[in-house]
Amino acid sequence: MLEIGVKAPDFTLLDKNGEKVSLKDYLGKKVVLYFYPKDNTPGCTRQACAFARNHGAFSEKNVIVIGISKDSVSSHLKFAEKYELPFILLSDPELEAIKAYDVWQEKKLYGKVSMGVVRTTYIINEEGVIEKVYKKVKPDDNALEILEYLN
Repeated sequence: MLEIGVKAPDFTLLDKNGEKVSLKDYLGKKVVLYFYPKDNTPGCTRQACAFARNHGAFSEKNVIVIGISKDSVSSHLKFAEKYELPFILLSDPELEAIKAYDVWQEKKLYGKVSMGVVRTTYIINEEGVIEKVYKKVKPDDNALEILEYLN
């Protein structure tokens, strides 16, 4: 995991519409950058829907929410349309940002070991520096935890 006080690694990835989005585009704004394993899975859907439900509160605070997984652009588009997700979803099939933010790690499930995205959220300040890190995030609590922190 990256630590508080570290310059957030820049990246350029495609959003659900195939448009390029770079982290540096949001300098001057606070960014909630959350990494999640897979579109349309129960935990990831609950987490995304919680961010969607609270999108107005994030917008009022001038905070940009960005979700990243290794799913394809078309998967993100379907996911966003199905659940009416109003924030940015970025596709990282090459694991560029996922590895830069150190969230590609060994995971154990039912005794089986594999590599995958560890659900993690970073808050990046207006200068592009990591301000807060949420490790091993609980999908149902993450959005509200962050809003509480931002108050």
